[in-house]
Amino acid sequence: MGDPFVSPLPTQIDELWERRSELNPTDDRPGSLSAEARAVVNHALDQLDAGAARVAFVDPKTDAVVVDERAKRAILLAFRVFPVVESAAGEFRYRDRIPLKRSFPGTRVVPGAIVRHGAYVAPSAVLMPSFVNVGGYVDEETMVDTWATVGSCAQIGKRVHLSGGVGIGGVLEPPSAVPVIIEDDAFIGSRSMVVEGARVRRGAKLGAGSILTASTRVFDAETGEELPRGEAPAWSVCVGSTRVRSFPGGDFGMPCLLVLRRLAEGETHDKLALNDILRDHGVAT
Repeated sequence: MGDPFVSPLPTQIDELWERRSELNPTDDRPGSLSAEARAVVNHALDQLDAGAARVAFVDPKTDAVVVDERAKRAILLAFRVFPVVESAAGEFRYRDRIPLKRSFPGTRVVPGAIVRHGAYVAPSAVLMPSFVNVGGYVDEETMVDTWATVGSCAQIGKRVHLSGGVGIGGVLEPPSAVPVIIEDDAFIGSRSMVVEGARVRRGAKLGAGSILTASTRVFDAETGEELPRGEAPAWSVCVGSTRVRSFPGGDFGMPCLLVLRRLAEGETHDKLALNDILRDHGVAT
């Protein structure tokens, strides 16, 4: 057992959370509870924005996902203490409680990419026209491709490729809820969806159109073995599939994730080789 996790964010957030019903976004009187909360929450979002704090991470000692509930509470409090204001990015106009992210040191940001303040995007990441929500975390050398979305609090590792149209689900409530975790070196094929706190482990590759939720059943195509639900195994090639289940009304194909092949641990992503594996089974990336 390691030392218990201690949030880098101030304990005032927990105190404000208990009094959240008293907060008002239009109360800007100096010294008021809402004004105090606004300053504390704004500082917390700045910390998330800079990567000094994050909503969740994988503990390298236990392999468990650790959630910083205080960070989640700070984001939720933002919707209670920030008023709706107008903002602009070029010719585009917005009205929101949380402003757009403004600082992208070392990051390539293509026109059309939108990131809300309170989301961290690492230097060397690439954002095509896409969307990253508050609390999201996009690590180094990761590509968020065209029309891909990174939902609130979703955690994306290093050297990940989120292909065109990928949907990474978000979660804010309850504060203890585990967000989607995409670990280092993963590849998520076009139009795939990973939602409800599902986890794509390191080096896993999902073929186009795969759907992975926390309750999705996962099977090994070689052995028929059922693997942990809601997880794409490390260093594997997976595709969306169906498994027949009998109901009173008949037999129906229920969605599942099928592990087609295991990769050597540390095997780098070779898109041509991945295409060959998937096309052998009639699937594209």
